[in-house]
Amino acid sequence: MATLALERCRARVANLSSNQLGILWILGFCLCSATVSALIKIVSAGMPSMQIAFIRALLGFIVILPFLAHTGRAGIMTARPGAHLIRGLIGTAGLAAGFYSIVHLELAEATAIGFTKPLFIIVLAALFLGEVVRARRWSATAVGFIGVLIMFRPGVGAFEPAMVIGLIGALAGALVSMTIRSLSRSERPTAILFYFGLTSSLILAIPAAMVWQTPSLLELLLMVLVGAVASGSQLCLIRGYHAAEASALAPFEYAMLPIAMLYGFALFGEIPDLWALLGAGLIVLSTLYIARREASLGKPVQAPRVVPPGGA
Repeated sequence: MATLALERCRARVANLSSNQLGILWILGFCLCSATVSALIKIVSAGMPSMQIAFIRALLGFIVILPFLAHTGRAGIMTARPGAHLIRGLIGTAGLAAGFYSIVHLELAEATAIGFTKPLFIIVLAALFLGEVVRARRWSATAVGFIGVLIMFRPGVGAFEPAMVIGLIGALAGALVSMTIRSLSRSERPTAILFYFGLTSSLILAIPAAMVWQTPSLLELLLMVLVGAVASGSQLCLIRGYHAAEASALAPFEYAMLPIAMLYGFALFGEIPDLWALLGAGLIVLSTLYIARREASLGKPVQAPRVVPPGGA
């Protein structure tokens, strides 16, 4: 019976178009990414966010080492150590900020703030790369940041520093994307991953040591699970963008938000208020419009448009 069901499932997958298959991979990416955020929030009950970020960075670095055994020194040879250091510093700041926002905000809020990365990319590209940004994209970017302002609830509640830190994480993610775009022209992927893993592990070891709490066996197992699921999310992302057109996938990346909301409600009793929903909605609509606008103008839609918190 199980074999028959498996054969039917394979037959249905084989009949899918490339875009439909890509969408399934992207939905898997959203599920894995939201799961990582939920696991981080669970572990944070007994472990500070800086310690979690350090363990995550260290595990990511360890995962890269077997690949280097295959490539040898050639896999990490570089003529641009300064660029790797800058990418490592910015990426580490983004990782720490993203994890902090997950721990101290509702999952839906932390996820929605992570969606602002494309908005920051537009501003940075206009300021530093001389990219021409037309009125429509500026307007959509402004709407997205209005959504962020609404989520801050000015005049309604107490100021939440974690939201500012989450925005810093999104800004760092945008800067990392631009740095990787430059590095990938001359550097091997193994070198980019190796130097980031090394830099982030060394930097985060300092604040982690200051707040260190000996993790239980269960917490360590959960952190290993975080690493495994995070790797699975990247695999889904790569397979999705390999199978389908980026413009077709962009809308489905926002499935991460309702999945995060479900996790937040089921695991932590979180119910986003009207301000959070309205602000998140504006952020999603603005970044989705920008993705569609870029596709209609023949510009490549960057992958990923949406990055989970801590994904720098």
